[in-house]
Amino acid sequence: MKRALITGITGQDGSYLAELLLEKGYEVHGLLRGSASHGTSNIDQLVRDERIHERTLFLHNGDLADSTAIQSLVRDLAPDEVYNLAAQSHVRLSFDIPEHTLNVNGAGTIRLLDAIVKHSPKTRYYQASSSELFGNARSCPQSETTPFAPGNPYACSKAYSFWLVSNYRQAYGVHASNGIAYNHESPRRGEAFVTRKITRTLARIVGGKQEFLLLGNLDVSRDWGFARDYVEAMWLMLQAPEPDDYVIATGELHSIREFLAEAFGIVGLDWRAHVKTDRKFFRPTEVNNLVGDATKARERLGWRPKTRFPELVRLMVEEDLRLEGLDPARIVAMKEAA
Repeated sequence: MKRALITGITGQDGSYLAELLLEKGYEVHGLLRGSASHGTSNIDQLVRDERIHERTLFLHNGDLADSTAIQSLVRDLAPDEVYNLAAQSHVRLSFDIPEHTLNVNGAGTIRLLDAIVKHSPKTRYYQASSSELFGNARSCPQSETTPFAPGNPYACSKAYSFWLVSNYRQAYGVHASNGIAYNHESPRRGEAFVTRKITRTLARIVGGKQEFLLLGNLDVSRDWGFARDYVEAMWLMLQAPEPDDYVIATGELHSIREFLAEAFGIVGLDWRAHVKTDRKFFRPTEVNNLVGDATKARERLGWRPKTRFPELVRLMVEEDLRLEGLDPARIVAMKEAA
């Protein structure tokens, strides 16, 4: 039985990855910050499942800022695979707490890689990288050969991690890969992120609890995929004979306006009647158009995204309607009958 360690297991990506690995017969260990009973909603179902818990799923309290704890955990587990998904991943927040962002995203990476070199050199390592590395790239779409131009503290911290992985791969022979993932969403996305903010607030509007949605720049466009598809690419990277760096993307560009139109259209509402822009949600610097070329992942790993943009938006809207105690099928039927 293979053993995997996932940092950030309670996050969107970590929870989907844990499910995937458990389905494949792995023993899964997850790193949690603080109490194991806090903020675990994404994996609560796995924790409660007696067929899984206490047999193949184990949770450990710890922090990427604690090098002693990281060294001990890697030494004791000697995992076959490590997936570093933990991060301060909110771009806007990185301007407010840049030092913390670098400590977790950058120094956290070197703590893990150093522990692997010292205690478990055969461990294969996945680093969650980001399309934000490219900033306002001059070429479109972006591929693994596109020059980096990070435009915010979060992107700078990810650039630092990217080159650490490359360096440890060359210097120590670690099977370490970077996944340059473009925006990937799901019903488990945090509400601080714009896509989930849209679908969560939309559900409250439908339920009569809220009237307006406040957003920043509506002209920003992104390459949005489904997180469940993207964790499969992460796993495939660590099954490859040789480590490498891969863009994970759909290759489709959609604006926030398009996301709004798609989401509000599902429930028969005009988004323009409910959305207002607020300057406080604008970033000091903005990355406008990011779209990825995942040809390398398709050709070498056999990976391709399965979920298209309209289906992704529908999945998110319907789940948030259910969280508000509403029946998505009934609401859609009412829209179609109107």
